Amino acid sequence: MKLKIKPLSDKIGREIPLPYYATQGAAALDLHACLDEPMTIPPEGQVMVPTGIAAAVPEGYVGIIAVRSSMGIRREVGMPNSIGVIDSDYRGPLGVALRNFRREPYTVQPGDRIAQLLVVPVLCPEVEVVDTLPETARGAGGFGSTGR
Repeated sequence: MKLKIKPLSDKIGREIPLPYYATQGAAALDLHACLDEPMTIPPEGQVMVPTGIAAAVPEGYVGIIAVRSSMGIRREVGMPNSIGVIDSDYRGPLGVALRNFRREPYTVQPGDRIAQLLVVPVLCPEVEVVDTLPETARGAGGFGSTGR
């Protein structure tokens, strides 16, 4: 399987790296901010940061964009919608929505690693409307119902 990447900026591959796996065991590709100049996110504000690429996620797969864990823990910057879903039929530019949860501005620099792209298989089961669902030990127990 191959993930086809189309550079949308002449900076890609020169000033801004192509997506890459940071280590041999990495599950996701690092995505970089493709910016001409720094972009400041105001306190509790959000922006869409361009990556400068489009991708062709193979049929039967989905691309999941997730913020880098260090962004959330060290910088208090995350994705307002938690993840981004890239369907296999989407061919437009990939952007990363970032929200600044801090009380001071946060600046994204050109080339910063801002997110990761994970490509995983997807199942599309048929929907069946039923009157009852199969029983389980948990049943309809919600949050905290397992005692943890």
